[in-house]
Amino acid sequence: MAPPVTDRGLKSIVWQKIKATVFDDCKKEGEWKIMLLDEFTTKLLASCCKMTDLLAEGITVVENIYKNREPVRQMKALYFISPTSKSVDCFLRDFGSKSENKYKAAYIYFTDFCPDSLFNKIKASCSKTIRRCKEINISFIPLESQVYTLDVPDAFYYCYSPDPSNANGKDIIMEAMAEQIVTVCATLDENPGVRYKSKPLDNASKLAQLVEKKLENYYKIDEKSLIKGKTHSQLIIIDRGFDPVSTVLHELTFQAMAYDLLPIENDTYKYKTDGKEKEAILEEDDDLWVRIRHRHIAVVLEEIPKLMKEISSTKKATEGKTSLSALAQLMKKMPHFRKQITKQVVHLNLAEDCMNKFKSNIEKLCKTEQDLALGTDAEGQKVKDAMRVLLPVLLNKNHDNYDKIRAILLYIFSINGTTEENLDRLIQNVKIENESDMIRNWSYLGVPIVPPSQQGKPLRKDRSAEETFQLSRWTPFIKDILEDAIDNRLDSKEWPYCSQCPAVWNGSGAVSARQKPRANYLEDRKNGSKLIIFVIGGITYSEMRCAYEVSQAHKSCEVIIGSTHILTPKKLLDDIKMLNKPKDKVSFIKDE
Repeated sequence: MAPPVTDRGLKSIVWQKIKATVFDDCKKEGEWKIMLLDEFTTKLLASCCKMTDLLAEGITVVENIYKNREPVRQMKALYFISPTSKSVDCFLRDFGSKSENKYKAAYIYFTDFCPDSLFNKIKASCSKTIRRCKEINISFIPLESQVYTLDVPDAFYYCYSPDPSNANGKDIIMEAMAEQIVTVCATLDENPGVRYKSKPLDNASKLAQLVEKKLENYYKIDEKSLIKGKTHSQLIIIDRGFDPVSTVLHELTFQAMAYDLLPIENDTYKYKTDGKEKEAILEEDDDLWVRIRHRHIAVVLEEIPKLMKEISSTKKATEGKTSLSALAQLMKKMPHFRKQITKQVVHLNLAEDCMNKFKSNIEKLCKTEQDLALGTDAEGQKVKDAMRVLLPVLLNKNHDNYDKIRAILLYIFSINGTTEENLDRLIQNVKIENESDMIRNWSYLGVPIVPPSQQGKPLRKDRSAEETFQLSRWTPFIKDILEDAIDNRLDSKEWPYCSQCPAVWNGSGAVSARQKPRANYLEDRKNGSKLIIFVIGGITYSEMRCAYEVSQAHKSCEVIIGSTHILTPKKLLDDIKMLNKPKDKVSFIKDE
């Protein structure tokens, strides 16, 4: 069962912290304020609260700090912004001089550390109008109850581009990411042991060392003036190239499939019902979405109609009685029925849209992709000639270039790199000369493309006994890593430590937890340990799913997974294509 709406893990923790450090800090009985947000804090607040929550905190209106606004001189303003020169300059414009001040007074809260240069600028310009100026250390977006993002898709280009002139930009973004990751740990009240995946690139190692140093500084003295030692949690930092297969494979679990096949932007799904255009937001306040998002599409298609039948039968049961009390009961229940039915209609539409795409030409692709990814067919027979498996896809006129490129990549991953001659032939046959960088540039992520790699491929866990669908046999690599980390089985040569947790990392606790019934899920989570994962360069929806599955199976350890941004296969291929282009097409997200 999905957790109740009131407990949305990371989202609830972030909202409670914002409530305590921002709203409670500047609250006065009966006083209303205007709230000003920048791009980042708009996303942050939208991810963990609703407008009604802000109203309850005395916020009358929310404005964009970058836009021109009319002055409201009788009211105080609450600025919740990132410590960037762009946001600070916008703030200073609002308080140019006493006669031009837009608001009566200002309360400023920065998401994280504000550089001295910016702080002094504020102090010099308008210290008299400022009632509060604080840093609250939340510089990430809680996307789901166990998923966070730093919202820096640009980091992908900086960390993996081969252009030496980007070195400075890379250092800046690494520093910024390390600061943001520390705010994730601080919000969870953890000072974790830090580990990283050592090869083939050194991004993870560099970032891990930066995070370790910043954690040490942050926890030298916490709020209670005590030095905070390491807690029972672990942070693992990984480079994106660790599992290329999961990023290009067609996934058939509901959330991953929908975001891959349908044009869902900002979690908004557009659909038609009764001839009308409608839209719905896919979010965790929708219990049905939380319940079915990680299930296989075949299960979802069975489940939703069943639920619709259940609801209509409950409704019918009340309809036979005409007494006033029965009618009153029905009136009370109707909005609830209406809401439930609407949600099911949304998800049924979503599932049917996915299936229409699947039936038209994804189904054939999936078999090929699974055989290439696993190196065995559905019967468990070894694939002897990967090229023979690939060719039917390349010859099929119904598949677009992206799908063919995804299949070629899976072929190259399966044979651990290929020859220049073979790759040229594939590119020419499929006529994708203009897109060939979507294939070649994977080498900048440390993935063997040309020439073939002599290094053996990492061994995978045998999951043949686990029940699965024929077209969904692949398990993302992250699941092996999570399980091994919890059971304390990661090889320390491959996964070196920057710092270790006290005593034994909770591997032993996790094993015993499986054998005895736990008292209370939430209590358990509070007292258990946390495994925090950070992937440089994006995570997929299927990897997010694995974090929930592993947490569910190991009750004494909660997995929190995050990245620079969330990937879909098409977006990733577009980003990979740009890696060897000059850096004038992408704007840097965090202005220094």
